[in-house]
Amino acid sequence: MRYVNSYVRDVLEAVTEKNGWEIEFIQAVHEVLLSLGPIIEREPIYREEKILERIIEPERTYIFRVPWKDDSGHIQVNTGYRIGFNSALGPYKGGLRFHSSVTLSILKFLGFEQIFKNALTGLPLGGGKGGSDFNPRGKSDNEIENFCQSFMIGLYNHIGPNTDVPAGDIGVGTREIGYLFGQYKRLKNVFEGVLTGKGLDWGGSLMRQEATGYGAAYFAEEMFKTRGESIDGKIAAVSGFGNVAWGVVKKVTEMGGKVVTLSGPDGFIYDKDGVSDEKTKFMLKMRISGNDRVQDYAEKFKVDFFPDKRPWGVKCDIAFPCACENEMDENDVRELIRNGCLCVTEGSNMPLKQKAADLIISSKILYSPGKASNAGGVACSGLEMVQNSTKMKWTSEEVDRRLRQVMTDIHRRCVETAEEYGTPENYVNGANIAGFKRVANAMIDQGAT
Repeated sequence: MRYVNSYVRDVLEAVTEKNGWEIEFIQAVHEVLLSLGPIIEREPIYREEKILERIIEPERTYIFRVPWKDDSGHIQVNTGYRIGFNSALGPYKGGLRFHSSVTLSILKFLGFEQIFKNALTGLPLGGGKGGSDFNPRGKSDNEIENFCQSFMIGLYNHIGPNTDVPAGDIGVGTREIGYLFGQYKRLKNVFEGVLTGKGLDWGGSLMRQEATGYGAAYFAEEMFKTRGESIDGKIAAVSGFGNVAWGVVKKVTEMGGKVVTLSGPDGFIYDKDGVSDEKTKFMLKMRISGNDRVQDYAEKFKVDFFPDKRPWGVKCDIAFPCACENEMDENDVRELIRNGCLCVTEGSNMPLKQKAADLIISSKILYSPGKASNAGGVACSGLEMVQNSTKMKWTSEEVDRRLRQVMTDIHRRCVETAEEYGTPENYVNGANIAGFKRVANAMIDQGAT
């Protein structure tokens, strides 16, 4: 039974009463705050300064109308959002998500996670998130351009290279970033690093698309090192087939492992020979096809396809959930345990439901929360900001070297903090406490802001 500090309990009750319908946000707040008992007990100043009450409340939230014209000449209307959650460490940093599932709750959960993820990187980045319930899939380039330009009209006065630097997320790739950046440049009459994930010819960084997946693989490797092992020779199950999964597949294969699954909304594929070489390149075609289907992979490479199923029943040494939030439940974790899984490394944000996370922590399987292991994406965005500010462009080798160092440092912080606060090998506690401590101390230094 987990001990809950009375201050933490009071704050959780208050935020649940106030925001109870925001299910994903409440889940994220519980996941973080329930880890903070040890540091709250040791450092009473956090209660005196009401840090928990302040850190769970966004500093600013913008909700705006986004009207745009489709190819038939009809006006469509979507909702745009941008949440600046915490700027104690630097300008707000976090992606824009364009998807029909976007709600205020989803973005608050992602923005709240981003606070601690960015803090763990050691870079001077605050936490934020934004997006719209607009879905680019099935839309023409002209319609997407129209929407992006209208979205930026509602956003441009609230962002800037030293204020808020959005990036891409689901539904927002280099194409969308280009349309957004072009409109920002027209409206502000400046060329500056206000967005990351830009095209390589106009300020983007090499390695950005692979970065989240590479970072997750590097983090898994560091976890294995604590037990005298490595990824080499390990079998990996991966969910999703987008940028994160693609990066994981590439790096795990390069490190000597073998990825045997991919998944989509239609089900998952099992490839006993491993996803590599030509198959990895085909993932890129799948990603840009506009079809959320992994069955295409199964048909092309003549492998097994399991419709409407998740990949966690497959025997594997490492599981990389890289699709979406809450994709893994208790039954999935039991399957992984039963099949001898050694490590679960989150590639997406909050892919495990809370009871699933609790079960896997108690099982002693190596387990890292997304705020630690998927921080490679925002780390590379931070490196893009550095390149923009210095008007430099680094080689892919230089970016990769710096990315790996950031992920190694995050792992070290998690391990050392977990041990310092009496929960060795608990990466959830280590990540949450380490991220919280850095942000909370900055908030105290800056006064009642």
